[in-house]
Amino acid sequence: MGAHTFAFGQVLAMAAQDPRVERIFCALGGSASTDAGVGALMALGIRFLDAQGVSIDLGGENLLAIESISTTEAITPPKDGVILLVDVNSPLLGANGAAAIYSPQKGATKDQVLRLENALQHFASLAGTLDTPGSGAAGGSAFGLCALWGARIEKGAVKIAELCGIDAALNSADLVITGEGRLDFQSFQGKVVGHISQLAASAHVPIAYCVGSLEGDFPSQSAGGVSLSTIAGSSEIAMSNPERYLFEAGVQLTNLL
Repeated sequence: MGAHTFAFGQVLAMAAQDPRVERIFCALGGSASTDAGVGALMALGIRFLDAQGVSIDLGGENLLAIESISTTEAITPPKDGVILLVDVNSPLLGANGAAAIYSPQKGATKDQVLRLENALQHFASLAGTLDTPGSGAAGGSAFGLCALWGARIEKGAVKIAELCGIDAALNSADLVITGEGRLDFQSFQGKVVGHISQLAASAHVPIAYCVGSLEGDFPSQSAGGVSLSTIAGSSEIAMSNPERYLFEAGVQLTNLL
């Protein structure tokens, strides 16, 4: 409830104030906080004031205390803007939003999820409406940075694939192997695995998956895959000797294909 993004904002401030920097790319995800980026925005000079005109304390639970927002002392973004690279489609609020989906992964109880949802809703009522898919990324940091610092959201997986030349590589590929720590429904909602799967399908290249753990089944249209936790017997065992189980996963993939 008290986790925040202030240090992240300090890094952004350093970059924005460097005369050599023309554009900032921020890869958002895997945050420990659910504060809508308010901590980062505070580090960028934006003030969030309570009913007494005093700056609120850091942390998602304190967003409910905000009565007004002052951007007069905000650090100016670089001339070519701020691009937020996100791998999720989640909005800020609701059943698929930052609090409901991601805060339980950070240890929030049901009561805390509700409190964080209310806090985010209150903040959104002051900062402005933003329905852009992905605004719930990194505990809602994408929302805050777009609403109050002029950032814009782009699909991280799409941008990185473009920079890496994945499309060209697929033209000469016989097989694609991709994966992540845990393959579940979220993997196909804008994340790298989902985007690579789409590119492979469009190029008519078969795809297989190597993952740490698996929820459900591998996609029916794929060549299948292997799960290290299944091979080892548990995630803990797999992580205790990753070299061994990655080797075994490679053997199983070879036999599978």
